[in-house]
Amino acid sequence: MTMLLTIALVLFVLWALGVFAFKITAGVIHLVLVVALVVGLVQLFRGRRA
Repeated sequence: MTMLLTIALVLFVLWALGVFAFKITAGVIHLVLVVALVVGLVQLFRGRRA
């Protein structure tokens, strides 16, 4: 679970940089963030256990 939180934190920082600093890459970072959220929700609802 810690690894998932680390990935989410990194993606959030990249998203924030994309929104405030790099308008060109903001769309790509938004897409990656949405994909990461979907994957996280799928894992949460499947109840996958380590």
